[in-house]
Amino acid sequence: MENCKFTIRTYSKKELALMYFPDSAPRTAVNHLMAWIRRCTSLWQQLQQMDYSINSKTLTPRQVKAIVEQLGEP
Repeated sequence: MENCKFTIRTYSKKELALMYFPDSAPRTAVNHLMAWIRRCTSLWQQLQQMDYSINSKTLTPRQVKAIVEQLGEP
């Protein structure tokens, strides 16, 4: 994302994960991102309070904002 400001919006898990792990295969990127999220227990609890489910394919802008606040911008 050269010279681009990250935008808080709805993302698929795959799309956001590939921003954090651009050199990984999509499934691997998602696995890595979810491992980071689960290790950050406060973030994991916060996402669950926002109706996040492990089966969710998309992340709401509110969920993305929480992730970026805890993990930083991709």
